[in-house]
Amino acid sequence: MIDFITAKNSGIEMYSDMGVVGFAKTAKAIAYIAETKGLASTVYTSSSMDFADEEGFNTADGALTLWNEAMKIVERKM
Repeated sequence: MIDFITAKNSGIEMYSDMGVVGFAKTAKAIAYIAETKGLASTVYTSSSMDFADEEGFNTADGALTLWNEAMKIVERKM
């Protein structure tokens, strides 16, 4: 299950206790990975999520915005 995320190269890298479980740059792809790998009850974020402009996003909150869009897709399918 995904329990940690980071902003990286204009996308989001997702981790479980086993290591990296996925990387994607679109909300649809992130949602797919979240659906197939599962989400922990708490997903922690790296500080890169707060400074996503340093990882190729247009704004500092760009990665969080992308993650939230993906979670809306996941919620609609529940």
